[in-house]
Amino acid sequence: MTVDTDSFVREWQDWHRRHEATLADPHGFLAVTGLHWLGPAPQRFRDAPGAWHVDDDGGVVVVLVPGEEIIVDGRRVTGRHAFEPIAERASVVVGVDGGVVEVAHRGGHEILRPRWPDHSLRTAYRGTPAYPPTLRWVLAGRYVPFDVPRATTVAAAVEGLEHIYDATGRIDFEVDGLPLSLTAFTGATPGGLSVLFTDTTAGVTTYPAVRCLTVDAPGDRGEVTLDFNRASNLPCAYTDFATCPLPPAENRLPVAVEAGEKIPYERLATSRS
Repeated sequence: MTVDTDSFVREWQDWHRRHEATLADPHGFLAVTGLHWLGPAPQRFRDAPGAWHVDDDGGVVVVLVPGEEIIVDGRRVTGRHAFEPIAERASVVVGVDGGVVEVAHRGGHEILRPRWPDHSLRTAYRGTPAYPPTLRWVLAGRYVPFDVPRATTVAAAVEGLEHIYDATGRIDFEVDGLPLSLTAFTGATPGGLSVLFTDTTAGVTTYPAVRCLTVDAPGDRGEVTLDFNRASNLPCAYTDFATCPLPPAENRLPVAVEAGEKIPYERLATSRS
């Protein structure tokens, strides 16, 4: 099949622009100013109004003093507010004056992540470097589903934290004749898949801990396309306030995938300082 190279490059550029816009949103991950772990004792934080704690039922409670307020579902809230218990990997975002506060459940813990548009990481952001898109890294693969999803525990960007994901199958493919395989998790779209991986560029030109690849739903015979040009960084590549999952051991590829997003400029600057 003949591929229009110009269209391929334009589509990749459009994808990369959308990805960058999401990352640099006024309330996106570059705006996160802290990662606060909540417990039974009320705590106040410099970047969020109120005193926060977890009640006996596992729900998060905030107590606001006079002059403090949050916006919940478009409603102004003062005084005491109790959130319903939040499911694993779910979040509730509430408004504050000029920013938002994310209340989330990660790895069995309740956390608070304020997000302020004027955070220096966001205001100084100058984009993410990436390899030029190339058809060499658009690979055919075959999805082999497991008989039943396998609960898979993976480490997280935060030391000591773990995530559990349902692995639904594996994707078999080849690079220069070398047979390879990747464990796939449930994706964000119906039938779609998500792959967490590293390769031998990790820590050299790409972020060392993890990259992510979204794969469209398999065809009738399990056929899938792995477009590594769209391998993207997770938030942990930019900020220490992320709790991103890391790849399972079998997803550490023994080849150099010279495609997709590279180490962010911010991390390069840190490693050289």
